[in-house]
Amino acid sequence: MGALVKDGLAESGARAAAPVAVSPPRAKPKFRAWWMKQLITWHWISAAVSLAAMLLFAITGITLNHAASIAATPVVTTAKATVPPHLMRLLGAPHAPDAPLPDAVADDLALRLHLDARGRPADWSDDDVYVAMPGPGRDAWISIARATGVATSEVTDRGWIAWANDLHKGRNTGGVWFWFIDVFAAACVLFSLTGLLLLQLHARRRPLTWPMVGLGLALPLILAVIFIH
Repeated sequence: MGALVKDGLAESGARAAAPVAVSPPRAKPKFRAWWMKQLITWHWISAAVSLAAMLLFAITGITLNHAASIAATPVVTTAKATVPPHLMRLLGAPHAPDAPLPDAVADDLALRLHLDARGRPADWSDDDVYVAMPGPGRDAWISIARATGVATSEVTDRGWIAWANDLHKGRNTGGVWFWFIDVFAAACVLFSLTGLLLLQLHARRRPLTWPMVGLGLALPLILAVIFIH
């Protein structure tokens, strides 16, 4: 009897001492981890590239929306100069209706009037040559009398808010800014799409994800349909 008890205790101790098999934790699929890493990388890169411009466009969106209530007093500056006699012959030569000023004349006027008309299309008539030089936040022009060589210029500066608003609209900003807006818009699209995919990956743990996304989509549509006619 004692032997049986001893054998039973020994068997119980052996079972207690035996290691319990533990199933290894389920590892996340490698593809999901790679996909998450790529999304996060491109999300922060696009955010860094577009951050400053996004702030500019957001702020100017407010100033444009309230343009009527933002007072601005344009500052008008006029000046006069005379084209030297040795350059007058360049103005007397035949020109196409929209040909720019000769470089020598444009360079001389840039020194005298502080306006660079080089390469800009000019309006040639029998009496004068008119060059419009609008820019963001300003209007400017030069008019040259072909008979006397007297050049008159006028610059209208509408202030820095108008300057920023024109950057927002791409008004009179040139080719470089034109392409910058395209690159910035592409960065914003990438930022939005990677953000949407990251929302999808985390949506299970955040139940309000899709209701908030749906609200963000539906609200502007509802406002447009109901209040814009």
